[in-house]
Amino acid sequence: MTVSRFDRYVAIGDSSTEGLDDVIAPGRYRGWADRLATHVARARALSHPEAGPLLYANLAIRGRRTREIRDEQLAPALAMKPDLATVFAGTNDVIRNGFQLAPVIRDLRAMQRALRDVGATVLTITMPDLSDVMPFARRAAPQLRAFNQAVRDVSRETGTIVVDLASHAFVTDPRFWGDDRLHANTEGHRRIAAALAQALGLPHTDGRWADPLPPQSPPSTVRRLARELRWTRDYFIPWAWRHARGRSSGDGITAKRPRLTPVLDNEAVP
Repeated sequence: MTVSRFDRYVAIGDSSTEGLDDVIAPGRYRGWADRLATHVARARALSHPEAGPLLYANLAIRGRRTREIRDEQLAPALAMKPDLATVFAGTNDVIRNGFQLAPVIRDLRAMQRALRDVGATVLTITMPDLSDVMPFARRAAPQLRAFNQAVRDVSRETGTIVVDLASHAFVTDPRFWGDDRLHANTEGHRRIAAALAQALGLPHTDGRWADPLPPQSPPSTVRRLARELRWTRDYFIPWAWRHARGRSSGDGITAKRPRLTPVLDNEAVP
């Protein structure tokens, strides 16, 4: 099977794979996984116009930790017999107190290996260090570096393709991130999808996804302080209060695309 003849793509993960903050309508998100599906569907149509449309499912749910993704999403994903899969997890583990690397990597290894064992090409990404975007994240930087290296190592072991976003300076530009500073914005999701498409060797892909934006003047001290206060009020305090009560942003949320359905020609452009 050539890279442009994937038949079934299944994405599992958390809010990043679900698509936050690539908004297409109030409460509806697209995201890099949906955008990658469009890339793959178009490559398939170009190379094999006689074939039917790509089938795609997205099982990701915001707030899920790695063990929850393994327990809740892996079995349904395997049942769909994907020949292409993306697995991205760990954000909701790394940002919590008491993070333990070994069990998270053990779960990632199990998911990657299980999908590889059913014949899927599996992709993942490393997690950017957002210390420049969100100073609060600096306390988690050492754990993040260890996590990313472990992801590289385990992916090499399982034969998973890694798009090493963390190694590219452009990902720390605030202009690629949503107002909550934890999720990519539309341009960020578009670039992640383009990076994954290039990693698959799809036609008409190149390395422009890694190009930095033109430089801009830093904000004034007053504007920067106002921005920090607004972020603390609108995002950090609600997050801290929710987690203090043992709640998750994914409570009551179901997968947006729980079954394999065709990627249609009129879906939004990447």
